[in-house]
Amino acid sequence: MEKQGRRAELIQAAYEQLAEHGFEGLRTRDVADAVGLNVATLHYYFPTKEALIRGVVGQALTRFQSTLSATGSATDQLRGHFSGLRRLSRSDPELFAVMGELALRAARDRSLAATIRKTDQIWHSTLRELLRRAQKEGIATGANPDDAAGLIVAALKGMFMLPAESRNPQRLGQALDQLERWLGLTERKPARHG
Repeated sequence: MEKQGRRAELIQAAYEQLAEHGFEGLRTRDVADAVGLNVATLHYYFPTKEALIRGVVGQALTRFQSTLSATGSATDQLRGHFSGLRRLSRSDPELFAVMGELALRAARDRSLAATIRKTDQIWHSTLRELLRRAQKEGIATGANPDDAAGLIVAALKGMFMLPAESRNPQRLGQALDQLERWLGLTERKPARHG
């Protein structure tokens, strides 16, 4: 159990370094120092920098996947996903910076590109299926589920790619608000007369 705990500490330290300094500033020595280890000990847990980065990828994807529920109506699951993304943008703004760094790095790293591509495909197909089911519930009836899923993924990934915006929960909230309005996920409030 101690080994798993130490691995988790190292992944968290690398995650924080990556969010703050990007790939260019990610140094294994700094990661090791952050948890009170020397770099040789870090290499016991992660033989290569790439192995450490894979650990960061796993952590980031797990956090992201936590916004997708497997229960409830499709409409509730979509609302929950958007709500979960808002929550993460406030509680873990580093996640969006890390996801942006990973996406940028994937352009130069085949292995990482394959992981990101697979994750995007899973996200897209999950959203597409939720949108199909939501249409049967009367939501997003004018949207093509495949196209709408593609737009959602592209819009949100675009937010990650803009470093200044990736840490701005307000901007993400605005994008999510607009997507929810477009899909008909917002509950209409009665008009006020007077």
